[in-house]
Amino acid sequence: MSGRPDSDTDPESADSEAAAGQDGTDDPAETEEDARRARWTAAGTGAALALAGLAAALLRLTRSAPALVPAAYGGGAAVCAAAAVLGSRGRTRRALWLLIAGVMVMALGDQFD
Repeated sequence: MSGRPDSDTDPESADSEAAAGQDGTDDPAETEEDARRARWTAAGTGAALALAGLAAALLRLTRSAPALVPAAYGGGAAVCAAAAVLGSRGRTRRALWLLIAGVMVMALGDQFD
């Protein structure tokens, strides 16, 4: 054991490091296409959930439900609409978290019904 402790001469680790460098993201056109697809997905999902939340809020307003229920659906729809805007601008990770939060607010409103 005369070698340095941080040196690694194991052939298995050299192979795994070489395999990790070949992840297929060398093509810029493929990366741009993936980013465009992620933006469209985030924007489309946010818009669809915002419309569903608004429709649910309007339906709950016409029926006898506590005022908190349509407010929760409307608030969740607003959060999902903000996620759609962020997703269309390329902030897909933040848009995903806002979509999750918006759906959770709408589900919370559904629990009060």
